[in-house]
Amino acid sequence: MASTVSDDWDGSPLPSMVNPALLRESPATERGARRRSELIAAARKVFERSGYLDARLTDITKEAKCSTGSFYTYFKNKEEIFAAVLEAAQQEMLHPGMDRVPDDDDPYAVLEASNRAYLAAYRRNAKLMALLEQVAHVDPTFQELRRRRAEAFVHRNARGIADLQKRGHADPELDPMLASRALSGMVSRMAFGLFARSGAGHETVDFEQVVFTVTRIWANGLRFPGHG
Repeated sequence: MASTVSDDWDGSPLPSMVNPALLRESPATERGARRRSELIAAARKVFERSGYLDARLTDITKEAKCSTGSFYTYFKNKEEIFAAVLEAAQQEMLHPGMDRVPDDDDPYAVLEASNRAYLAAYRRNAKLMALLEQVAHVDPTFQELRRRRAEAFVHRNARGIADLQKRGHADPELDPMLASRALSGMVSRMAFGLFARSGAGHETVDFEQVVFTVTRIWANGLRFPGHG
């Protein structure tokens, strides 16, 4: 099968999941910036605890120990402060991706390190990841921004797979885009099921075993030399 990688995403910075129309400029003063950061941290706790739909502004101000008037100095509504929460958190949630592997590196070791970093970040942010699932079901704009960001990850991994094929490290008969969709989707849905879904019981799952399993499935699926 011919290797095909779309140019829909050209390697430029990954799309943001935040609607820029909901973001305000940061306060000019140190005190204002500190108060805004406190509100964002409090909002994240409330959103993760109560869910997006049930979170109230009064819950956020109570958590931040500030007045409602102070809240409106920095944010207009719940949508704006959720956007600020997401902007502050999304950098940590970047998937390292299966990018180009240097010639002198072991592709399996690079893939394992990538999966470990992604799964560790997902586990740290499990409550927020569950929250994003909820918001995507009620906010079409956020759903589209999230879809575009997910597509960028898929395209990046596809480029990595195509590079491995050229160098003889992956099955040349695979379509790199389809392989990326299948393997990337497997890892993300497994992470959600183990770490973010309510009642999943992930605390009983050995983290290193999870890393080993998804990495071995990737390697077997791509037919890495010595692993397929």
